[in-house]
Amino acid sequence: MRSYLAAAVQMNSVPDVGRNLAHAEDLIDLAVRQGAELVGLPENFSFLGLESDKVTQAPVIAEASEKFLKTMAQRYQITLLGGGFPVPTETSEKVFNVALLIGPDGQELARYEKAHLFDVNLPDGNTYQESKSVQSGKQLPQVYPSKELGHLGLSVCYDVRFPELYRHLSHMGAEVLFVPAAFTAYTGKDHWQILLQARAIENTCYVIAPAQTGKHYSLRQSHGHAVIIDPWGLVLADAGEEPGVAIASITPNRLEQVRRQMPALQHRVFG
Repeated sequence: MRSYLAAAVQMNSVPDVGRNLAHAEDLIDLAVRQGAELVGLPENFSFLGLESDKVTQAPVIAEASEKFLKTMAQRYQITLLGGGFPVPTETSEKVFNVALLIGPDGQELARYEKAHLFDVNLPDGNTYQESKSVQSGKQLPQVYPSKELGHLGLSVCYDVRFPELYRHLSHMGAEVLFVPAAFTAYTGKDHWQILLQARAIENTCYVIAPAQTGKHYSLRQSHGHAVIIDPWGLVLADAGEEPGVAIASITPNRLEQVRRQMPALQHRVFG
């Protein structure tokens, strides 16, 4: 692993695949022009609309999303994470919410089907029933061992509330944790940053958290604040509330320093 710049992209996706992918390309271009070699797109980067539309349009969205990720990774010679897009299941009654990591040669490096689904009634009037349209993934996420960029662990959004998933990733050698999200505005204001800092601190890992922001459709609104956090829990970059990118350096010396000063992973008694 060597030092490099990573980018967490922040988008305001809508129910229009073409518009979203064009916007994503602009932000990838922005990140690369600033030197980013590892770029993460948020959950629902290619489509954020009604759950019923997501299911019916899933074959088209999935094909367009995967083609886009492979094309962008090759064109810009980067490692690129698509933080979550619908992929039809065998029955086609539901979809998987898939995060896909692509290398600079356009080849798939890792794929993760989101396990924890967001079924919540919030006081702001929004009700989320992700399980009505999404089938939970049954496999623990992978850690992709990149010699250049470090060991990269995958997760998606609501997973961040389940620390055992990240303990698994750190146990498998993760040094950088991806948490692409479409975190709600209501929960995000209180929980988003502190949860990400906790996952970074307890696993002594970098966290790259691409995010959705602003209003999308109907009452749906996302929190924003795509961030990159270091293994000590310090916020290195924050995209704020507007579409854009958060860019920061991923540094092996810093990772080694924190793990040497706080060797908590070596002190585990249970598990």
